[in-house]
Amino acid sequence: MSSAATETASGVADTPIKIERHVWVISGVVILGMIMSILDTTIVNVGLDTLSRDLHSPISQVQWVVTGYLLALATAIPLTGWASRRFGAKRVYLTSLVLFTAGSAACGLSDSLPALVLFRVLQGFGGGMIMPVAQLIMAQVAGPQRMGRVMGVVSMPAMLAPILGPVLGGLILENLHWSWIFFVNVPIGVLAWVLGWRMLPETDSGEAGSFDWLGFALLPVGAAALVFGLSELGSGAGFGSTEVLLPAIVGLAMIGAFCLHALRVERPLLDIRLYANKVFAGASFTTFGVGAALFGAMILVPLYYQQVRGLSVIDTGLLNGPQGIGALVAMPIAGRLTERYGGGPIALIGVSILAASTIPFAFIGAHTSIVLISAILVVRGVSIGMSFMPAMTAAFASMRPDQLSDATPQINVLMRLGGAIGTAILAVALQRATVAHTVIPGHPPTSAGLADAFNVAYWFAFGIAVLSLIPCLMLLRAERPRALSAEREAHGGEPVAEPMGL
Repeated sequence: MSSAATETASGVADTPIKIERHVWVISGVVILGMIMSILDTTIVNVGLDTLSRDLHSPISQVQWVVTGYLLALATAIPLTGWASRRFGAKRVYLTSLVLFTAGSAACGLSDSLPALVLFRVLQGFGGGMIMPVAQLIMAQVAGPQRMGRVMGVVSMPAMLAPILGPVLGGLILENLHWSWIFFVNVPIGVLAWVLGWRMLPETDSGEAGSFDWLGFALLPVGAAALVFGLSELGSGAGFGSTEVLLPAIVGLAMIGAFCLHALRVERPLLDIRLYANKVFAGASFTTFGVGAALFGAMILVPLYYQQVRGLSVIDTGLLNGPQGIGALVAMPIAGRLTERYGGGPIALIGVSILAASTIPFAFIGAHTSIVLISAILVVRGVSIGMSFMPAMTAAFASMRPDQLSDATPQINVLMRLGGAIGTAILAVALQRATVAHTVIPGHPPTSAGLADAFNVAYWFAFGIAVLSLIPCLMLLRAERPRALSAEREAHGGEPVAEPMGL
């Protein structure tokens, strides 16, 4: 074996394999579609108050603009595996762009809340398929040995869009009609479709088999019910209320029933037997934990700036920018480190940085220097780049090509579910801490009291981050047999068996 192909203890090349130009071109094409769908979520979040006024509806009803989108996402993501095998990943990707772009245009033309919610569901159904199918295409094109660097680039939209969304949303709402929150997607969607039609390759995602109708009745509906129950927490319902517990319990029961069903059929909607692969299992649960720790905490910084410091939406969005800068710098570096050392060690470092950088926020007061907060956000941004991408890279690299169509939607489901659970936990923690720090009942708390409430919420965020270290250690341990096998093979010895799953 040549030195260029000699593998390190992680099972990856010492000298990185050159990535051809067409791989980067395809990366750019799918990034365009991904960033459009992810940006839309956070852009709309900042417009809820405006929509409430213009559509003459209370926030409790307007929040369905967000909830409907999330439910559609939860329904669509599990379908992408079978659809990619049946029709091809390229066709599914182009179809998802059509649904998302058409839904965006219809949302912008809506003149009533029911119509807007209906078209948001259409938009969410298309948006839910864009990211997992785009990741599937890139995993197929890049191959396992080049996955780290390519995913380091492709993952940037997923990390940066939630940070840039509030800035763009604030600019649109301040200067244009709210409909442009949706219209802005139309030209981007058309361009993404044309480029995808011309440049994306036809790839083989494996044999589709018959459609799993029972799985479709259980998993997407169960996931949607669970997301709905969690979303009710954001609508003011209590954690133990019927509005939260009933759909959440029903959703969990249906998901459990799907797991039992999936173990009994040859081609389930999602093949949960992939978790027999310990690398994939560790990487997937790492993604879930980091999603809960990171995206859950992302709601706290904007709320702190608006509620404690009294800043505008645009200023708040701009002050989230340092986090994006940290992620932007870290991701390409993390990609190369992942190729050299494996996903487990890099993800462990990233989650450790995330936990450590959460501690200072638990001591921030009402007048803490914004420069200091921004510096800490840069460090948290580094943790973004060092956490998600290495775990996802390790998961995809551990799969056979025919397993990728099942692997990509499962990771996306876990990431979104983790984010929803983390958000719900921190929202409840902040709400209860705010009540506890209210000096005069019936009156809003002081700035100092609010700052103390955020401190409490950040201790919960720290706890979630620490718990996220457990799946990182699972991933690190699972990668060791591969590392030993690669090392022995590199030195001419007999390779040991690898835990490749099914």
